[in-house]
Amino acid sequence: MPLASTVGLISATRKESGIILRLLKRSSPEEFYSGKIGKNNIIHAISGMGKTNASHAATLLIERFSPRIIINFGIGGAYPSSDLRVGDVAIADKEIYGDEGLWLKDGFHTVDSTGIPFLKKGRRKYFNEFPLHPPIPPSVASRTDLARGGGRGVKIKSGAFVTVSASTGTNKRAKELEKRFNAICENMEGAAIAHVCAMYGIPMLEVRGISNIVEDRDRSKWDIKTASDNSQGLVLGFLKEGRI
Repeated sequence: MPLASTVGLISATRKESGIILRLLKRSSPEEFYSGKIGKNNIIHAISGMGKTNASHAATLLIERFSPRIIINFGIGGAYPSSDLRVGDVAIADKEIYGDEGLWLKDGFHTVDSTGIPFLKKGRRKYFNEFPLHPPIPPSVASRTDLARGGGRGVKIKSGAFVTVSASTGTNKRAKELEKRFNAICENMEGAAIAHVCAMYGIPMLEVRGISNIVEDRDRSKWDIKTASDNSQGLVLGFLKEGRI
């Protein structure tokens, strides 16, 4: 049965959600956890990596628990021109399928070039882009309880996210994607969850801690722990302070 004031949480892995999971209890064998944070009843799904796993988790969560909003959180890569650094936090104002479309002689074209939308609701057609929950108030950017290594404060920035099936591991590809979509952050699940939320008419918020800059791949420059901690810290703040 639906819970009153239920907030659905989705993260791809336990590594991205360890702090929040400590506040919840496992509730079923399908990787769902439940509990209460602030005044909110929480249902948290560990989806697994990628679009198919993410859309499956979102569908199960919505069908079984009827949340009033879904928050997708975890880590992501910041595009080179985003002005974000490792440990900062990005909030999506829209999600974009970065791979779906056509490759023609003159290059890549998004799905709208086919004239066939992924989703149609009333008169609205959704192609590659899915708008998300209204941006969080600017006051969020002044939070002091999040820190990068060495205790420095983090930047919190809102912008477009790109969801890909193959993570970008070259400077050239990173620059192509950020220019094509005017995006700040890359991930592997968000657009699929946004797509499912749009189907059901449920608002979605997406928060990503920056684990790396999208460039020629070098794992030695990554900081997954700080990115995960800061992403969860911001989500917990929203839930405890009633910002959503």
